[in-house]
Formats: sequence, C-alpha cells, structure tokens
Amino acid sequence: MLPLDGMLVVALEQAVAAPLASRHLADLGARVVKLERVDGGDFARHYDHAVRGLASHFVWLNRGKESIALDLKEPGGRDILARLLDRADVFLHNLGPGAVDRLGFPADRLRVEHPRLVVCAMSGYGSTGPYRDKRAYDLLVQSEAALVAVTGTADHPAKAGIPVADIASGMYAFANILAALLHRERTGTGTAFEVTMFDALVEWMGHPVHATDHTGQAPPRVGLSHPVIAPYDAYPTADGHEVVIGIQNDREWVRLATDVLGRPELATDPGYATNVARVRNRSAVDGVVGAAMAALTVDEAVQALDDARIASARLNTVNELLEHPQLVARDRWRTVSTPVGEVRSLRSPMEPVGEAPMSAVPALGEHTAAVLAELGWSPAEVAALRDAGVVG
Repeated sequence: MLPLDGMLVVALEQAVAAPLASRHLADLGARVVKLERVDGGDFARHYDHAVRGLASHFVWLNRGKESIALDLKEPGGRDILARLLDRADVFLHNLGPGAVDRLGFPADRLRVEHPRLVVCAMSGYGSTGPYRDKRAYDLLVQSEAALVAVTGTADHPAKAGIPVADIASGMYAFANILAALLHRERTGTGTAFEVTMFDALVEWMGHPVHATDHTGQAPPRVGLSHPVIAPYDAYPTADGHEVVIGIQNDREWVRLATDVLGRPELATDPGYATNVARVRNRSAVDGVVGAAMAALTVDEAVQALDDARIASARLNTVNELLEHPQLVARDRWRTVSTPVGEVRSLRSPMEPVGEAPMSAVPALGEHTAAVLAELGWSPAEVAALRDAGVVG
C-alpha cells in the first residue's frame, strides 16, 4: 500500500509548477485526474517534440495521471468539475489568481460545501499585493526574486538552466498538501491555502537575502565559484574535462595542499591557511590548484581527491548524466508507457514505503469517457457533450 492510495486529486493545471506537485502525489499512490482544455490541452504538451513527437516537459511531469478534456466555460464542463470535487480529497489549480473563482469555485465556497477538501491555489505572486495580476513565467520570477542577479559571471548575469521557480513552488505545494492531509486526518477538516512561485524562490534566496540585509553588500556573481569560500570552482584537466573542487574548511585545505597539490607549506602559509585568507587571495589559490589539476586526467584528479577525502565532482554534460554510473548502480531507470510507446524515465526520489508506480503518460482526453461514466453520465450523454464541444 502506497501512502496516498485511495486519495483523489483533481488537478486543474498547466505548465510546470502544479503538474510537478501532482505528479509527486501520483508517485505516492494518489489518483490524479488532470483537467485539460479541449483545444490543445495543457500548453506544456506543445513546448517541443523531443520525445518522439511528445514534449519533454510533459512526459517528465505527467506520468501516472488520468486526462480529461473539458471546456470549463460551458455549464456542462463546470458540472463535471463540481461532481469530481464531490469525491475529491485535493483540488490543485494554477490558472492564476481569481480564475477559478470566476468559474464558480472560490475557496470559501468549497470549504463550506466540502469541509474535508484540501484546496491548493498556485500562482506567480499570490492573490493580494500589487503584483497579483502580473504574468509570472519562470525567468520573470527568477529576475524579480534576484536569483539572476547572483547567478552567472561578473560580467554576465544568467538564469538557472532549469525552471527553478516552478520547481520550488511545485515542491512547496506538494509539501503543503501532504501537511494539510495529515492535518485533516487529525482534525477531520480540510483547508485552503496558496503557494506562489515568488515566495518559494525568495525562500531559496535565503543566503544572499540574509547576507545583504546585514552587510548591505550583495554577494557578487562568481560563475562556478563561491562568493565566500575558496577554492571552490571548476578546474580544467589534461584530457579536456573539468573537475569541480569545493573546500569547506581549513582542515580540508591542509589535506588538499599536502596530499594532492604536493605543497604542504601552503597548509600553514598565512596567505593560504584560512578560508578568509584564501578568498582574499583567490586568484593565487586558483592558480595553484589549477596548475595541479592541469597535470592530471580527470580520472586521475578525481581519484587523487577521493583518496585525500576532498569533495569533488566531474563537470558532466547531460549526455554523460544519462549514463551516470550511480544511476546504473542504484537501478534508477525504468520505462513508462506514452502515446508514442515506451520511453525511459527516472524513478521518483520519493519512495518511503516502496517503489513508486510508473504509470503511463496520458494522451489528451484519454480518460474523459471513463471518468464521466464513473460520475454517472451515460455513453449517449458523453457523446452529446463531445458533440457540443464541452468535452474532448
């Protein structure tokens, strides 16, 4: 038995943030019914065609869900949503502030009609404040939350290479939903709350926020380096690769200088012995470390660092990640069914009581007829709704 077996999640969702939260709920055993537009569905279906014609974001985020296609602007579509909510444990949506209210499903009404329902509303900036109605895509939120200001090189700011604002808010939605379900088990009542991309990413900005608030100095952009630790960077090796080294304390520096660099005198040299001194003399420190790494292949460098118990990593490409030996050794790959056949997919990191199911990625509206039949519509009524464009 998985932790959320028997739970029904109704997900009125699109893009990345809410689908990530609901996919994790599905991984823990919940039944997730995904509501999509009849005219194309979740727009993440069309971001690219990388997975044999399917979008890579969609395949990643939507396995294990049932898809029904609804036009919620039509009374018949809203009636279907209402009947689903009669049975639901969780209602998750990310259409933007006020959109679900305008459809006739405000949280205060749902709390009265369904006192055990957990309602999670996701948006860019929340339902109050001057940014309430501002469009919020991942890059825009990274910029507003100052992540871009601390990412990149001294000359060029950069966004994170993955949709980190979406992922952060999706994970907080997931965690809050689990907490709300636990609260319901203890009290018998559900709750309604909101999670925003901006709040989530600002929380992840904790170090630069606190450092700047108390010093008045924002951490500089330092690329792969670290604003307050040295050495902490990627160093080219003799075979054209790069090895990343991170020294967290002065004891590690002693081992690096003595056992890897072959420069034991630097362990006690006042210009190198403490992290404060190394940060002040970062260029000289990087020069010494870089020269040592440049004389080794990446395998030799990693082995020497491992032998000295120094934290290191290879600067891998995504292609190298796909065949990473740790993924192979820990049996992290599975296959999932999709509308274009089976594809590789990574197991969920959340498997508290056993392996998560790896159910199929749904086609748009694949489960419409089955779900409506379960809710009481006859085949003739479903056909009429389809003919009217209410369902797809």
